[in-house]
Amino acid sequence: MLSNKRTVTSLLCASALMLGLSACSDNKAPASGDAASGSASSSSGTLDKIKQSGTIVLGYRDSSIPFSYIADNPQQPVGYAHDLQLKVVEAVKQKLNLPDLKIRYNLVTSQNRIPLVSNGTVDIECGSTTNNKERQQQVDFSVGYFEVGGRLLTSKDSGINDYSDLKGKKVVTTAGTTSERWLRQHATELGVGEVISAKDHAESFLMLQNGRAAAFMMDDILLAGEKSKAKNPDQWVIVGTAPIKEIYGCMLRKGDTGFKQVVDDAIKATFASGEINQMYTKWFESPIPPKGINLNFPMSDEVKALIANPHDRDQ
Repeated sequence: MLSNKRTVTSLLCASALMLGLSACSDNKAPASGDAASGSASSSSGTLDKIKQSGTIVLGYRDSSIPFSYIADNPQQPVGYAHDLQLKVVEAVKQKLNLPDLKIRYNLVTSQNRIPLVSNGTVDIECGSTTNNKERQQQVDFSVGYFEVGGRLLTSKDSGINDYSDLKGKKVVTTAGTTSERWLRQHATELGVGEVISAKDHAESFLMLQNGRAAAFMMDDILLAGEKSKAKNPDQWVIVGTAPIKEIYGCMLRKGDTGFKQVVDDAIKATFASGEINQMYTKWFESPIPPKGINLNFPMSDEVKALIANPHDRDQ
């Protein structure tokens, strides 16, 4: 009888150990469901983390003009989305009563931005990240702040005016983006000669400029940003009817409702006050660093609708 009791006890301990190890494994990189809920830490995990460290970690991009990019100072990102991100920082300072809250910047790419938010390396990422159903399984999104369409950047004399003109052509796009996924899914029906995936938008445009690709597919406003950096911007044109339309939002850890509330409220307050209009004019309709180029990209009806009625849906 004693032997049987010991056996049962051993089995129970082993089961508990296995469950404990499983829980630890899930908490390292929660994706969805119960694991994601555990990462929320009573719905205020990120706020607790920030309060204890006295630092908020902002994810930024180095070439997503004019949303989040490096211009004159390599240590300081700038851009429309970054300005909204700083509004969130101010809201967190007030929420936690931390006027001296420190900011630490963490560069992210199209490929690593979701894992770095999910695993807690980055507290919030505001750049040119599309809110879609697949990503919603891994992270949460703030209310949207921009709507884009996937189009093509090409040389004026390329003969490319729409997607139907891509037969036999090499097309570059940025790895880890929704544009890359769409292009690879439709490459055969379009007759694309080759799909090239570059590490970032700057490299994609460089491949286009060097003649390694005939067109560069990406969100229309990001194409306008890359075009603005060219030696001769007038040499390049944005063409094509957008086959996909998407909404940008800030990425947050999954299930962290306390932090998401602070983020959403900060962005909504910027919308409601009208300050967003000055921010938009600054980045889309005025000369911007580093070259002082004006993107001349007026606010669309879709963006006006997002500002008037903020939401965190993917459409």
